[in-house]
Amino acid sequence: MTEVSFEDPSLEALIAPGTAVELLGSGCVWSEGPAWLVDRRTLLWSDIPNDRVMRWTRTAGVEVERNGVEFTNGRTVDVSGGIITCSHGHRRVERWEPDGTVTPLVSHYQGRRFNSPNDVVVKSDGTIWFTDPPYGILSDREGHAAEPDLPRCYVFRYAPTTGALTAVTDVMVHPNGLAFSPDESVLYVSDTSAATMDDGYHHILAFDVVGGDALGDPTVFYVVDEGLPDGFRVDRSGHVFTSAGDGVHVLSPAGARIGKILLPEVASNCTFGGTGSGDLYITATTSVYMVHTLTSGATRGT
Repeated sequence: MTEVSFEDPSLEALIAPGTAVELLGSGCVWSEGPAWLVDRRTLLWSDIPNDRVMRWTRTAGVEVERNGVEFTNGRTVDVSGGIITCSHGHRRVERWEPDGTVTPLVSHYQGRRFNSPNDVVVKSDGTIWFTDPPYGILSDREGHAAEPDLPRCYVFRYAPTTGALTAVTDVMVHPNGLAFSPDESVLYVSDTSAATMDDGYHHILAFDVVGGDALGDPTVFYVVDEGLPDGFRVDRSGHVFTSAGDGVHVLSPAGARIGKILLPEVASNCTFGGTGSGDLYITATTSVYMVHTLTSGATRGT
């Protein structure tokens, strides 16, 4: 089933009734890490087990952007247009320059290698915030099997201008997706570890951002009752669009579900893009889908 399910009338302000869910292409093993490139009018995403980055354009459809990428996962666009990318294989965060050059940014914390940076957002001040669960070192399927060097799985804040790296929280077992609220006063982070399950439930936590560079104590923002809250994005009015086992769950700014974008396969992540940033692109296992919305992505982390 591929359709939009309206569970609350407020969803009609975000997605018009009757809006179709468009399949853009298939053929991947595990699609992840979507990012919209405004200048190229192109969607990029990772096919992690196949160790490649894919692209989609309206004119050419789905094509291979680059092979042999060391199992990249999440990515976003920084304030100057560079593509900030999480590399499972290199166990680092890197920047893909417009000319194709890959620039390593950060790979160690207190002298120890990261586990496998997973998802990333860039704050309006240029700092890079990313999660570091172990999924890229658990096997050779999405990286290179290895023992962890770090005692915990952290959420990190990296300042490119100074090189300062800070672990902003370690309260989650496997932090995964993350995004800021539109005013950047809240950071949402999902935990996708089986250790956090309670009768099969997983959750997204909300942290107050303190002083612009630290996090307060978390509260549970949303509990997913179908699959995992892997990657997600926030729209301009604070609604959260999160991946789940049955598609994308659309949440109010207060964390109440108002509807679903139902898909026939497990969703992994999503991002806003297209003309006016009003199209929601969804990576879902083997495929990529698009839904036209009446909203747009928040200024950062889209």
